[in-house]
Formats: sequence, C-alpha cells, structure tokens
Amino acid sequence: MTTHSWPALTYERVPWHIAPEIEPHLDIWQKRRMERPYRAAVVPRIADLSPAAHLSRDTLELVERTSTLMLTFDAESATLPVAMPAVLLRSEAASSSQIEHLTSSARNVAVAELGLSSRENAQVVAANSRAMRQALALDDDLDAAAVLAVHRALLQDSAPEIAGRLRDRAVWIGASTLSPHDADYVAPRADAVPAALDDLCAFARRADVTGLLRAAVVHAQFETVHPFEDGNGRTGRALIHTVLRSAGLVTHATVPVSAGLLGNVQRYFDALTAYRDGHLDPLVTEVAHGARAAVANGRALAAQVVELRDRWRDTLTVRSDSTAWRLVDHLFTQPVVNAAHVASALGVSDRGARNAVDALEHAGVLTPVTVGRRNRVWQAPAILAAMDEFAARAQRRGVPG
Repeated sequence: MTTHSWPALTYERVPWHIAPEIEPHLDIWQKRRMERPYRAAVVPRIADLSPAAHLSRDTLELVERTSTLMLTFDAESATLPVAMPAVLLRSEAASSSQIEHLTSSARNVAVAELGLSSRENAQVVAANSRAMRQALALDDDLDAAAVLAVHRALLQDSAPEIAGRLRDRAVWIGASTLSPHDADYVAPRADAVPAALDDLCAFARRADVTGLLRAAVVHAQFETVHPFEDGNGRTGRALIHTVLRSAGLVTHATVPVSAGLLGNVQRYFDALTAYRDGHLDPLVTEVAHGARAAVANGRALAAQVVELRDRWRDTLTVRSDSTAWRLVDHLFTQPVVNAAHVASALGVSDRGARNAVDALEHAGVLTPVTVGRRNRVWQAPAILAAMDEFAARAQRRGVPG
C-alpha cells in the first residue's frame, strides 16, 4: 500500500548573535562562522490531520494488535494483589531517564524518594517518577498549562529556574554548545513555540484518532517542537501515558513504553528523525514495538512480584489485617522505607510503624541499612532485585516481534 507523506519540516534562516560572555574567547574565524544565520525548523500544524491515512496497512494492523494487547495487560494488572501500577510507573520513569543516559539503581532511586539521597542521578530519576504521576493525573483536556505542570514536576528541584517555563532561546541537538550552526537538529524559534504547542495539544484531544497512534504522534511532535530548554525527552515520553490513559487503553496499569524503546535507542532516535522528514511509519512502528516489549517485560515483572508476595504470605506469621501486612503491600510502591515514612504512609503511630518494620525484618522481608551517617532505613532487597532485573531485560530487547 502506498502512503501519502506526513508533512515534513521546512526551515527558515534566523540571525544568530554571539553571546557577549563568549565573544572575547573567539578568534576572528570563529566569530565569522558563528555570526552567520542558522537554519531553524518550521513545524507544520497537525491538529486537523488524520495520521491513519499516512500509514501502511502493516503499520495500522500492528497498532490494532498492540492496542488489544495493552487492553489485555491492563485488565490483567487490575486483578493482581500487588500495586503493579506503582511498580511499573517507577520502572517506566527509570527507563525514560536511562534513554537520556541518566542511570541509577532501584535502591538509590527509592532512597531519593525518601529525600535522603545525595546522588544526583537518583534524584533526577525520582523527579521523573513524580512527573509521570503528574502526567497520569491529567484529565482529557490536555493543554499547554498541563504540559507545563508535568515539566515543573520534573525539574522543580534540579533546575527550578526553567521548570514549567517555555524556552525563550534557541535549542538544538548535536554540534557545539556555543551555537546551533551545523547541529543535527535545530528546534523552531522560541516565539513559534506557544502556537505549535497549542496545535499539538489540540491534536492530543482528538478522540477520533486511535489512542496508541495518537500517543506516538503527540510524542514525536512534542520532541520536534522541543518547547523547553531541558527535559523535553522525559516530558514527551510522560505525555505518551497521558494520551494512553485518556484514550482508555490503559486505566489500571502503566505500560512502560520507554522500557521497550530502551532496547534500541538508536532506532528510536532514527524514527524521530524520519518523522521530521515526513515519514510516519517508522515512528509509529517503533512505539508499537516498544509497547509490545514493555508488556512482555511487565508480565515477567508482575509474575516475580506476585510470587514474592505469595512466598511472604506463607512465611509471615502475623494477622492478615495487621500493619505489617499493609506494609508488605506498600513496599511494592516504596521498597525502601524508614519509620517516619511508614507511620505517615500507613497512618499509624511511630510505635506501630516500628513494630511492623520489626516483624518484616524478622521474616527477612526487610533488611536494615544506613544511609549517610545517621539515617537508618530498611529495604526490601527482593523487590529491588526484581526491578533491577526488569531494567536489565529492557536493555536486551532485540529485533521486535
């Protein structure tokens, strides 16, 4: 089947002014090279386009099969006795961060979510979990303000000066950090961003476009607009989940699409480039294959954590309605805890929290560790190992099936 080209980017020449603070450090040849105009993208409007008309039959069938698979996985997750949505969301945040070369172990991220970590990468991944939760909490009326809220959640700690603010300067990918000349991709002018973002959000609200297809296009268009100085990739991948949730494809779980994309990051980046060149099939295919790999990996993780919970049910000698059992279930959401966190999360006294921790430590569910010089915490090593194994499987994804 021959498909019509998706509208490709056009380009415009934009004047470039050398920053005063770097000009004294440049020789005359560098100044001449940097003073010339650069080529910035002009992003086509997509709000009223029908992406299905631009796809091959094979891609459309893949989208349909994958959508059915996601619905089944979501229904399966709703019946599990463990907090799989929280486990999968944490895994998705870690995978999305890893695409940007921001890596951290499950343990370090969990410590960071307690506010006890000094490890920068762990704090960044923990912030990405917060942004994912913000994205999932959005209603169907996705607009620019909602996108800004997701970005603010992501960067409010690490870069508060730009968190939740559209960029006011040029951004680009590749080449020198001093100027956009000869960059791999230069995003549209800053003054073009608000209208492009509004157009993108209008498309995101299109109920007549299949959810998975809509999510893929929203993500690719967002990365093309590149509305922020930093955090565009992680924010854009979080918006995939906003669209999937609003479309009803995923209502109980999180399909960790970033974990599926992580198996071949270069192919994912190539698909984004193809999208900008007017070819929609590679991008939609890559997102669909990423979702399929994520479902397979998510099912393996679900089997592990359910088996853990069943094993603890056989070995933990406390009442089924005890605080200790409530803590067991909470550990799938937060696998590293301290007494203050347990008391707050479960709504119990400090003594009740310590009794629950003691019971789980005695049963081998929790082990004590010291963070820093004086912060005593307990971790669930079996849960952390399962999450790290999920991350390792994500990196080994081969040719999609």
